[in-house]
Amino acid sequence: MCAKRKRKNKTAKIQPKKASNLTPGTVSYTGKKITTQTQLDIIDYSKDSFSRFETHDIDEAFKYEDASHITWINVNGLSNSSDIITLGNHFDLHPLIQEDIVTTNQRPKIDEYDEYLFIVFKMLHYDENEDLNQEHVSMVMGKDYVVTFQESEGDVFGDLRDRLEQGKGRIRGAGADYLMFAILDAIVDNYITTVEFLSNKIELLEDKLFDDKEDPNITQEIQELKKEILKVRRAVVPLREVINRLEKIETPLIEQRTNKYIRDLYDHIIQVNESVEIYRDMIWGLMDMYMTTISNKMNEVMKVLTIMASIFIPLTFLAGIYGMNFDNMPELHFKYSYYYLLGVMALVFFGMIWYFKRKKWL
Repeated sequence: MCAKRKRKNKTAKIQPKKASNLTPGTVSYTGKKITTQTQLDIIDYSKDSFSRFETHDIDEAFKYEDASHITWINVNGLSNSSDIITLGNHFDLHPLIQEDIVTTNQRPKIDEYDEYLFIVFKMLHYDENEDLNQEHVSMVMGKDYVVTFQESEGDVFGDLRDRLEQGKGRIRGAGADYLMFAILDAIVDNYITTVEFLSNKIELLEDKLFDDKEDPNITQEIQELKKEILKVRRAVVPLREVINRLEKIETPLIEQRTNKYIRDLYDHIIQVNESVEIYRDMIWGLMDMYMTTISNKMNEVMKVLTIMASIFIPLTFLAGIYGMNFDNMPELHFKYSYYYLLGVMALVFFGMIWYFKRKKWL
């Protein structure tokens, strides 16, 4: 008696994530990028001076409180909640603001307070494996300082730091509001680069769809593109609302001349948003295009098989009649009946080929 083997169920079960139910204002990191130490990149500058250094000591960030200088503190690492709380308490940030800084699933937004503005946005970039990465970034802009919080090292602000160090443009002679604009401008410019790279991936996939060589992984590539465009859209669309509101905010923290640059930034984010919507529709149409291509190829195969069947049906009919075993059949004992039958079959064969070509079915 053979023992029956139980079949293993390989279907993965999705476990629902339990709600944390923490008290509002609790600083608890919700991301996956754990860092052992919080790293600070501090830039202090004025029109005639510039200094920069990196440190792991939070107290070092509190030495730069000169109203004649602008200080940019970039914080790498959000998993050390105590450091975030220390910085937040020093700059008198509301507990809800401190909570949003470490809540990585927070939607891009802007909050206005008397002493500062708080902005949340997403930083997108493709890595060396052409995978789209998203990082949660927060920014606090006060009268003479800007503090940015990001999950880990690596960002899109390299050119901005070079401009600050070399004194290019008007950034060194402007206030913290212009630095805030420059950071957002770097984010939006990187969105444009990301969308252009995504456009190239769509074009390559379209070329592959029309290629004669069938790729079994093409449906998976289309699904991956769908996920990427949705990730880009979730970052771009809310930021458009943020910049639109930033342009309309009446606060002494933003000078009138900076509003012109913010208005131009809004035009750029609209352009990115329109491109994202266009590429989203294109990706959604790729699957239909793929199914149509497969259907056309199947129709071509069925067409060839149908023509072959149509040609051989009358030939099979003739062969079937003269294959019957009867003694009293016409032409059965005729000397050249075999060759006449082959000639009639050849005439039918070539006649049908000629007819199909005349009808342009071949």
